[in-house]
Amino acid sequence: MGVDSFVDWLRDAASTLHENAAYLTELDSAIGDADHGANMDRGFQAIVAVLDETSFGSVDELMKKAGMTLVSKVGGASGPLYGTFFLRFGTALAGAELTPATIGEAFTAGVGGILQRGKPELGDKTMYDAWAPALDAYDAAVAGGSDLAGALTAAAEAAAKGRDATVPLVARKGRASYLGERSAGHQDPGATSTTLLLESAARTLP
Repeated sequence: MGVDSFVDWLRDAASTLHENAAYLTELDSAIGDADHGANMDRGFQAIVAVLDETSFGSVDELMKKAGMTLVSKVGGASGPLYGTFFLRFGTALAGAELTPATIGEAFTAGVGGILQRGKPELGDKTMYDAWAPALDAYDAAVAGGSDLAGALTAAAEAAAKGRDATVPLVARKGRASYLGERSAGHQDPGATSTTLLLESAARTLP
């Protein structure tokens, strides 16, 4: 596993988000600005354009460029949040051997960036409701001796459960929080795109 695996992840994620753009926007239209799918699609297509023009010598260089691209190309909250995730993810892998443990540390660092920027808590009905259980499941799998494929699959499955658990929640962050009780009964779009990214990672990184 090396840079090519992470390029494959970004390309697969871009394809997946493109295919799900209308779905993500439909989710966002119920409780947000109705632009999450379009924003994520635009940002990841911009990453693909960079990949088509540039070769990268290290994973940290690649992921930092992906993060900067999202920050510059994606509006709303998702651009800065996902952009910060990839920037921190890349920084954590600078000079590191690529192992299930170090990749887990990179995921934790990336989500730490989301926490620092967005200040979410569990139950706020945000992407963190998918990220938090995904990190726990990944770390538990690695601690139990799992390889990268097993750890990423566990993370993706836990993210999906966290995503589904956002449906009954009343939003406490972002545009959705303006709706109060009316935000209940809707799946959070950020938790949904998080799950798509992790499912993509499970398909491509190992």
